[in-house]
Amino acid sequence: MPTINTDFNDKTIEYKQLLNDFKNLLKDNALKFTIQREVILQTLYKSDEHLTPESLHHLLQNNFPDLKIGIATVYRTLALLEDSQMVTSLSFGAQGKKYELGAKEHHDHMICTSCGDITEFVDEEIEKRQDSIAAKLGFKISDHSMQIYGICKNCQK
Repeated sequence: MPTINTDFNDKTIEYKQLLNDFKNLLKDNALKFTIQREVILQTLYKSDEHLTPESLHHLLQNNFPDLKIGIATVYRTLALLEDSQMVTSLSFGAQGKKYELGAKEHHDHMICTSCGDITEFVDEEIEKRQDSIAAKLGFKISDHSMQIYGICKNCQK
C-alpha cells in the first residue's frame, strides 16, 4: 500500500479540511473512501496545472506506480468533485475539460486557442468594475468566472 504524503508546507490543516469534506461527500453519496480516490484529490490539491482526466491519470500512474487507478475511477471522481463544486472545470469543446481544485482563491483565465495553455490572473480593477456594473443594473452577483480566449505570446511567434 503506498504512503500518502501529507506534508504540505503549512497547508496541512487546509488539506485535512478538504479531505474531511471529501470523505463526507463520499459518505453522503454512499461511496467508499479508497486510497485511489484520496490520491486523486491529493494530486489535484498539489497541482498548479489545469488537468484533463487523461493527464491526471498519467500523473497518478507515474507518482503511484504500485496503485491500480483506472481511468474510469478518475472520471467518476472528477464528476463527483465537480458536482459538489470541490473542483471546477474549463471546457474545451471537442477537446474535453480541464480541471482544477475549486478551493483556490478566485481568479480568471486566459486560454490560448492554439496550444491550450491556461494563464490564471487576478485583476482587482476588473472585479470592482463587475461589482459596479452589477450594482448599477440592480443585479446581485453570487459567483462568476471569466475566460478570455486568444493566442498566447509563444504561439504568436
